[in-house]
Amino acid sequence: MARRKRGNPVNGWVILDKPSGVTSTHAVSAVRRVFDAQKAGHAGTLDPLATGILPIALGEATKTVPYVMDASKEYTFEVTWGEERTTDDLEGTVCGTTDARPDIEAIEAALPQFQGVITQVPPIFSAVKIQGQRAYDLARKEEPVELSPREVRIDFFELVEARDADHALFRVGSGKGAYMRSLARDLARAAGTLGHISMLRRHRVGPFLEADAISLDSLKALEHSPAAFEHLLPVETALDGIPALTLAGAEANKLRCGQSVPVFRAMDLDRFGDLREGDIMYAVSGGSPVAIGRIDGGCICPMRVLNL
Repeated sequence: MARRKRGNPVNGWVILDKPSGVTSTHAVSAVRRVFDAQKAGHAGTLDPLATGILPIALGEATKTVPYVMDASKEYTFEVTWGEERTTDDLEGTVCGTTDARPDIEAIEAALPQFQGVITQVPPIFSAVKIQGQRAYDLARKEEPVELSPREVRIDFFELVEARDADHALFRVGSGKGAYMRSLARDLARAAGTLGHISMLRRHRVGPFLEADAISLDSLKALEHSPAAFEHLLPVETALDGIPALTLAGAEANKLRCGQSVPVFRAMDLDRFGDLREGDIMYAVSGGSPVAIGRIDGGCICPMRVLNL
């Protein structure tokens, strides 16, 4: 007999305003306890130093995590000039210093090279894998860490305020996989100095905004309370940018069983006329999402079935 999973089958998204000093893994565990949920995960790590939006998926929402991970994000961060640190943020040890301080003109002259599709090397204290091991594990053992450059997309990178000679505040919009710590490090070098992030806050992840968020302390106060579920967003919130198609009951049942559903018959054109081969969509029946699928060979082919 299969063992029963611990916890309850809770499905949906909690948008946490993560406090500084808490790891993303700890935050996920805390949210899972509040809801006594069987399964939980997050959509994009926030460093312990960082605050802000950490979307946490419960139950069937974990199947939609990749669509949030791929979404654009927005941040603000503060750079402290004159010191480079091992972690590229305030938590690391100082590994380089300079008396040079960039003025506003030097900062703004350097910014354009860090917009659009750029190449960056992740911080050595990151979750990037090297021959099966996390870079941060190797770095903590003081073993050599060599990471390859990778392409990332920076949608905008703006100077908000030069607070004083040693500190400046920036606003950034990015695509998947961009490291703000690398961005700050590389900007400092381009501006003729050294630098590290001394404050980082994430304001948006895809469709999830600060207006959706609840603090960890506020959520913990609701543990085992029905009021906690007022902060649980539907699973399909993560699929905001993907077309939703309403299917009849028999069609939905086929998808639930892993079978394809034809969509390009003459009788289907009014419903599915905008779809093209290769498009991603999700099917809805009775007001609930059924599956995420791809159009292939004139059919909806289920990729992930949602058991709601």
